[in-house]
Amino acid sequence: MQVTIYDIAKMANVSASTVSRVVNGKPNVGAKTRAKIMKLLAEYNYIPNEAARGLVMQSSHMIGILITDIRTTQHTDGIFYIEQELSAHGYSCLIHNTGRDEANWVKNIQSLSQRKIEALVLMGSIYQSDVVKEALQLYLPSIPVIICNGYLNAPNVYGLVGDELNGVTDCVKLLYSKGKKCPAFLMNQSTPSNEQKKLGFETGISRYYPEVPLIEYESGNSFSDINATTVAMLEQHPEVDGIIYSEDVLAMIGLRTLADMGKRVPEDVAVIGINNSDYARISIPSLTSLDNMLYDISMTAARNILALLSGQRVSKKMLICTEIVERQST
Repeated sequence: MQVTIYDIAKMANVSASTVSRVVNGKPNVGAKTRAKIMKLLAEYNYIPNEAARGLVMQSSHMIGILITDIRTTQHTDGIFYIEQELSAHGYSCLIHNTGRDEANWVKNIQSLSQRKIEALVLMGSIYQSDVVKEALQLYLPSIPVIICNGYLNAPNVYGLVGDELNGVTDCVKLLYSKGKKCPAFLMNQSTPSNEQKKLGFETGISRYYPEVPLIEYESGNSFSDINATTVAMLEQHPEVDGIIYSEDVLAMIGLRTLADMGKRVPEDVAVIGINNSDYARISIPSLTSLDNMLYDISMTAARNILALLSGQRVSKKMLICTEIVERQST
């Protein structure tokens, strides 16, 4: 049976407040009394009640994290890096899987406020919305909030943004350098991040292919949606010889679709993904991908939280450069 500070206090013949001071490393306890209490704590494997300690110390040591879909590998990898870094500094993470319903985002922010979290991480640019901004101002106006790959203009919100616009422009440049005549772009949904990628594609086309019309498609998230959209693109525009997909997982489906259509990669159609995930390394052919610096963004998010909680100054918005990792698909 787990012992309490009252049990330890009775065995040591001291007050519960004295045991509490020892547990929490407070002064004003005699050396002999402290040693006796420490011996009893070790002997009975005393485990502090963190909720109660939080009330006393005015600190929950709890960090909230919101993610729209825990099946999204890109974001769960980022959460892993953040949780590991914060855990090493004594913090625990409370992860909420919110879905894409804005009303549910508000409910989750309210719920985390009731749990007295000390900081909040929002995974993904999708949370870059007025609904989220209003909920943060209402329920969490005074704790640090960091958006990974997004930004909101609010006093306590900090943004970390991968430079996907210029990165995708460089992807178009790469296709140009490979002699491709007609690039196309396919994304699965409209988010602030995907819109930046799309703008980067349009910038690249205007810069390197001024005579080529824009070929841009939007699909759903399922395998069949992405497969059908890729087929439709190539049937409607047989001149397409390079495709930039908004995420690696889309590009993987694209590779399968191209194989089923008898297209050679990269000879007939070059393919580029975005995220530089494990998918890119293990696909056949291996996938050229824009690395949007997930690890750097995630670790910076965790370290910025730690800095803010210790009273240090942190830049409100940081732009992190991307880079292309070239493989067999180009």
